Amino acid sequence: MGAMESTATVLVADDDRAIRESLERALQLEGYTVRTAADGVQALASVHADPVDLLVLDVMMPGVDGLGVARVLRAEGDRTPVLMLTARVETPDRVAGLDAGADDYLAKPFELDELLARLRALLRRAAPVTGDAGEGPLRVGELLLDTRARRVWRGEREIELSKTEFDLLELLMRNAGIVLDHATIYDRIWGYDFGPESKNLAVYISYLRRKLEDGGPPLIQTVRGVGYTLRPQG
Repeated sequence: MGAMESTATVLVADDDRAIRESLERALQLEGYTVRTAADGVQALASVHADPVDLLVLDVMMPGVDGLGVARVLRAEGDRTPVLMLTARVETPDRVAGLDAGADDYLAKPFELDELLARLRALLRRAAPVTGDAGEGPLRVGELLLDTRARRVWRGEREIELSKTEFDLLELLMRNAGIVLDHATIYDRIWGYDFGPESKNLAVYISYLRRKLEDGGPPLIQTVRGVGYTLRPQG
């Protein structure tokens, strides 16, 4: 993983110069190549001129904000992983970021270790899948998940998922009927346990439910105080 990280190029777009410069220094020390932008227009121009491996976008920027940058890139078919930085912790703000095509989000203020863990997880997910060529799709009830093509269907309906949502659903499907605790899910999906106060997982679960269930019977069950499980519909 070290070699992959050391060659990865990250674009940091934030209108706060202090944050931009401190992130640039910290990421360079970790071996990343870093480019910066002060707003969304600069960020888009930079990515269009020369693609990057990861984007760290502040939600609130003048002109084109982080959500706007993510929407434009996704509309162009650009699947570069996006980590959204948000100063607001309300769930709707996070959901808007995920709707725009962000793969993960982090509320300010954040610990540098947490940011680095998120970036490593996004890079790992973006890496091409090798090996398990013989592995077939996963099926749980009406759900069908193609691990190679990273596509998901419920019955006849294909469901668009971000990288994080896909990995979370794959983990739940591989362990269908088994209750996975919060720490296990955090470790498997992010490689980092954000602690009992973190709402990160709950937001992704609610988002996944919204996309999967669409008025149908619930698939993902909450086991209060423990974690989550995917129960096949009998």
